[in-house]
Amino acid sequence: MEKTKRWGKKHEDKRDWKKYNEELVMRGYFYINPRFLETWNEEIKKMNAGKVGQPYLYPNSMIEFLAVLSPKYDVRASEGIMHALSKMYYQFPVISYSQINRRINALDVSFPVENNNIVFDDVVGCDGTGIKVSNRGEWIRQKWKIRRGWIKVVILGNKKGRVVDVVVGTEELNENDAFESMLYIHHESIGTALGDGWFDTIANFNLCRELEIVPILKISENASGNANGSMTRAKYVQEYQKIGYQKWREKYGYGYRWVCTEGIFSAVKRMEGEYVRATKEENMLHEAKMKFWIYNKIRDNCVAN
Repeated sequence: MEKTKRWGKKHEDKRDWKKYNEELVMRGYFYINPRFLETWNEEIKKMNAGKVGQPYLYPNSMIEFLAVLSPKYDVRASEGIMHALSKMYYQFPVISYSQINRRINALDVSFPVENNNIVFDDVVGCDGTGIKVSNRGEWIRQKWKIRRGWIKVVILGNKKGRVVDVVVGTEELNENDAFESMLYIHHESIGTALGDGWFDTIANFNLCRELEIVPILKISENASGNANGSMTRAKYVQEYQKIGYQKWREKYGYGYRWVCTEGIFSAVKRMEGEYVRATKEENMLHEAKMKFWIYNKIRDNCVAN
């Protein structure tokens, strides 16, 4: 079979390997460093201010520390880690594995809009992926006809490889509905939105026009250049058909879609795994979303100068 010639420029590796290696070392330091010990007393005082009932004993920073480790260690192993750290540092009280489980499942893993973090005219991409609900292997499903479904995750990521927002649900989750909800929440900081052919809908083009966002959504090959309810889409369809995919891609920077979405999916599944341990649906969805929250935590704290 004749090998097809790849179009476009040959990939050039521009990564700063010295900087990248330093960031990998910093990642290991971030995993192990018990930073919660520095703020324990002050944090507990704030958490218990005005609280009715039994006061908190363990700070949220400790739960976040354990949450970052959770994809690699289960809750019982996490309790063992805390016992080891307690012997090394101050003999602090050790949290039980059941409390670890409850606190992690109640942890806030949202992606709020923070004014000090807004990057105006940001370039974002949207796409979905699947997370397995167990790690038992495909052969069990085939042999015993067991089907447990999967978790759908739709993300909005920017061209710097950071997660802007995440929507999780069962396999019935509609990616276009998730795209719409995340754009409404974060539209003030977004200048351009990228998406594959799945997002080529009249509703999405009209939404981008309403929110003053440039829609770089891959046009279907058989798309009609007529308005059909969206003058915005008609304009982009006509231009796409006139100049062709390659020139359209280069003009609008469609290649950033990989950095905004596929690159993030690859990194998250590589670092945090592509399945969840939880068995309750609510906790499954929380754990799947937390993987992307952890990814942002690692990115933000392991950047080499």
